[in-house]
Amino acid sequence: MPSPSRSIAENRKARHDYFILDRFEAGIELFGTEVKSLRAGKVSLKDSFCTVKEGELFAAGLHISPYEPGNQFNRDPLRPKRLLMHRWEINRLHGQVRQEGLALVPLRLYFKGPYAKLELGLCKGKKQYDKRGAEAERHARREMDRHIKERNQ
Repeated sequence: MPSPSRSIAENRKARHDYFILDRFEAGIELFGTEVKSLRAGKVSLKDSFCTVKEGELFAAGLHISPYEPGNQFNRDPLRPKRLLMHRWEINRLHGQVRQEGLALVPLRLYFKGPYAKLELGLCKGKKQYDKRGAEAERHARREMDRHIKERNQ
């Protein structure tokens, strides 16, 4: 039986700015006070992205607020966090990002059992007209649902 996951933070802006082609799960290397801040929900995925450096995957721009009682043990909130994936997965992702011009974007941060996990998306950027089209679809769907609800009453 898979362990239940508890969501900490979501990157809703990524769903608006990118087409999400594929999703991956990665562990995240954290220090004790950072984990305590995560449990308190003091994290922001906004404007974060992932890069591959020397065969290792890092999340940059992932802001974990300092844990107040942790004073001297706190780390820099914006330090690059190393992500834990199999070497072959990292190499495959790096190849796709380099060749196809895609981006690796953190979508969701959650606990899976005692471990903090980061859901990554292999994404392609949307153009302005794509965003308007998605907004028009959402609006039309909302209108249809509203009319159906009125008819059923």
